[in-house]
Amino acid sequence: MTFTQQLATSLLLVGLAAPAMAQGTLDKIKASGSITVGHRDASIPFSYLDDKQQPIGYAMDLCARVVDAVKADLKLPALKVVFQPVTSATRIPLLANGTIDIECGSTTNNAERQKQVSYTITHFLTANRFIAKKSSNLNTLADLKGKTVVSTSGTTNIKQLTELNAAQNLGINILAAKDHAEAFLMVETGRATAFVMDDILLASLAANSTKPDQWAVSSEALSQPEPYGIMVRKDDPAFKKVVDAAMVNIYKSGEINKIYAKWFTSPIAPKNINLNMPMSATFKNLVANPIDSADPAAYK
Repeated sequence: MTFTQQLATSLLLVGLAAPAMAQGTLDKIKASGSITVGHRDASIPFSYLDDKQQPIGYAMDLCARVVDAVKADLKLPALKVVFQPVTSATRIPLLANGTIDIECGSTTNNAERQKQVSYTITHFLTANRFIAKKSSNLNTLADLKGKTVVSTSGTTNIKQLTELNAAQNLGINILAAKDHAEAFLMVETGRATAFVMDDILLASLAANSTKPDQWAVSSEALSQPEPYGIMVRKDDPAFKKVVDAAMVNIYKSGEINKIYAKWFTSPIAPKNINLNMPMSATFKNLVANPIDSADPAAYK
């Protein structure tokens, strides 16, 4: 690449970033007459494409309410909504450079990411739990004492299980599977009693299995909660205030109960699977006391 080409590329990148840097998101939306919503294509049930290739999901429903709040705040009922697919790698850069105005998916809110972006009120809490057949009648970590338990190799989940096993002298025989599918199959075929992993992933595996009703995810969590949040640009308090207020209203009005039930305890498109994942006590506490903290301890 020549110097002239490098200079042109640099100017282009600066130009892309300019809308986000030169003006607040509300001003940008008002000037353009549109709001751009970033979404995932396969993050079930948070943000994914249906059989008509339209973005749907739990986070998308929440973002629809946020968009309505932006329309009301700007007095722009005819505000155009543009949908932009994003990936794990592109979601933060596209938000930062102004390509998208809000990201609706299953993005973990943590201290490292908060150096680059901001988050609105937490909309989901996942945690490390285990799945087992209902007939095993296992629900707590203590119930796994002396049992053979599997988790996926190279994950924080198996690391946490190993540490708990040693600290509490549980005598658990821990097996490492190459991937989630193999781990689930090991419990299905009786080679392991339980599978330890993120609860939302376990619920999805059970829902997609041949006999969904035979599975149960533990009520006891083996880790602190991990908050998911809708991302907005950093250092834009005016826009965040509107988004936060919309989220708090969803919680305080009770509308969250209907939206949550639609995606976590009812059949969902396109395969009509049911995750059978009732709202946890931790999440109910969050609904009663909405926060946007990246600190897992804040959700206990």
